[in-house]
Amino acid sequence: MAPSLGSELAGVAGRASQDADGAPAAFLEGYVELLVEVSLTGRRIRREELDERRGWGARAADQGVPLRAIVDLYLSATWLAWPILPGVRRAAGMHELRAIGEAVFRAADGATVALADGYDAAQRLAVRQEEALRREFIDDLLYGRGDVGRLAERAGRFGLRLAGAHVVAVARAGREFLAEDPTMRRVEAVLLSRHTARDVLLTTREGLLVCLAPAALEDVPGDFVRVLKGVLGTDADWQVALGRAHSGPGGAVRSFDEARGAMDLARRLGLTGRILKAADLLVFQVLLRDTAAINDLVTSVLGSLRTARGGPRPLLDTLSAYFESGGIATVTARRLHIGVRTVTYRLSRVRQLTGYSTEDPLQRYTLETAVLGARLLGWPEDEATGLSRGG
Repeated sequence: MAPSLGSELAGVAGRASQDADGAPAAFLEGYVELLVEVSLTGRRIRREELDERRGWGARAADQGVPLRAIVDLYLSATWLAWPILPGVRRAAGMHELRAIGEAVFRAADGATVALADGYDAAQRLAVRQEEALRREFIDDLLYGRGDVGRLAERAGRFGLRLAGAHVVAVARAGREFLAEDPTMRRVEAVLLSRHTARDVLLTTREGLLVCLAPAALEDVPGDFVRVLKGVLGTDADWQVALGRAHSGPGGAVRSFDEARGAMDLARRLGLTGRILKAADLLVFQVLLRDTAAINDLVTSVLGSLRTARGGPRPLLDTLSAYFESGGIATVTARRLHIGVRTVTYRLSRVRQLTGYSTEDPLQRYTLETAVLGARLLGWPEDEATGLSRGG
């Protein structure tokens, strides 16, 4: 190769870098030399040469160089090198020049595609690694594992300030949510189109879809519910439970525990509402703190209902519906699909069997608490769950 030609080719990388808005010329290492050889021989680009371009693409991704800039760099180098390639200068005629052009631009095409492949592969790997780190961090955060200082340091990577207050919402559906579930991905994509990834952390735990957000972003839980409704539909079997806002490194753990506990209470109590708020279920948490006491209350107050004709279930269901209806017999009757006279008769039977009346404020409170306790304990365990018409 003539000295003048060598210097011209050596300057291609620098000129291409300038043309590509300063994309590093180092990423062209070996590329111009490849074009020189192809222009002289007409050969196809080899597998190991494609692998080398993929490696440069991966390096560009790792260093944060935009893919557009790297592709621009290679295209600029190609057209800048073309008129001074030795094969082009030596072409004897148009037919030979066309053949050289096909070989050179075929090699350029292969090299650029390989470059982009390497770039994309590196980005996918980085995303998977980031997701793994994110899942690990959320695991440690929600289960209270690890040193608080280290957690706070890792939280900064995901835009969280553990000193602030956070709220956790959990969702369940007819089937478990899994990390790679397309449904979870759809929910995440829509939610993150409204909020940044630094505002919302979405993950799956114990078959639940978990959403963690700063309490200051009050619209996130509502958006989470709306996105679920849009993705899963109104006919699907799904519920969302919201924990209360708590501050400090342990705030997310407490909110998660409350949301998860609310979901468990909904299952045990047969609550069918779409949205469950832990704050609205605190009374159940109080009852559950002393299982022995609530068990004694249920047995003492409601135990005599076992002697009723048809068992305790019809009377227990009537009491439950009556309290949920605000003590209105007509509403209770509609809920249970029975007559109002049947409702009043059953309430009278409760008074006769237990000694507690729904008309006395203190006795009514005792009865209602006992009914709630019975629902929590699954009492009576040995009775049929279907609603009987008898009483």
